[in-house]
Amino acid sequence: MNKNIDINIVLLNNDAKIPQKQHDSDIGYDIYSVKNYNITPKKVTKVKTGVSIELPEKYGGFILPRSGLASNHSITSINSPGLVDPGYTGELVIPLFNHSDENYKLDKGERFAQLVIINVENITFNTVTQLKKTERSNKGFGSTG
Repeated sequence: MNKNIDINIVLLNNDAKIPQKQHDSDIGYDIYSVKNYNITPKKVTKVKTGVSIELPEKYGGFILPRSGLASNHSITSINSPGLVDPGYTGELVIPLFNHSDENYKLDKGERFAQLVIINVENITFNTVTQLKKTERSNKGFGSTG
């Protein structure tokens, strides 16, 4: 069952763009820069998007780097994934980090991150004295090989 979710968005300036999917089957909505930035090596640059969103209750947004920007230019979001809670309605500002030794020019209107919306339910943590045994149980991080 396909269900559309209504999300209110404010375009904060004339250069702001509504996040868009490139293909119908995509999960991530591309986010665009509202101005030119010089992403300098080994530094964090806070990139403005010019958009504010209002997520419905029980929904969250994950901000993820674009794979091409990460793999081709070593540019990622420093707090990836960034989390947008439903109570936050300020401008989406994404802190990019340049892992390379070369400057990267991020152009106004360039896609540089993705927004993925998730549905979450409240959970209750139940305190127990022991967890079920599984194949991996307590074999540690990376135990699947």
